[in-house]
Amino acid sequence: MDDIQILRNTKLELEIAVPGESHSVCNALRKYLMEDDDVEYAVYGIDHPLIAEPKVTIKVKRTKDPKKALLKAATQLKEETEEFKKLVESI
Repeated sequence: MDDIQILRNTKLELEIAVPGESHSVCNALRKYLMEDDDVEYAVYGIDHPLIAEPKVTIKVKRTKDPKKALLKAATQLKEETEEFKKLVESI
């Protein structure tokens, strides 16, 4: 994965580009973001699957931090994928 690029960063909203990723990672990340009570909405889109990079937009509720929500969701995703990897390796 290439470096994540911040496209927009306001008090309540964060939009990032995630070069080199696909629907799989972005959809999983969106799932964890939407499970967070501090997140008002989280969406992602890929303009063209062959040439565009995914963009993820996170909007949080008043007084919350979208970067903290992103970090929390990414940590949860990492932990779950590590657990899944261990399960696969045990087969």
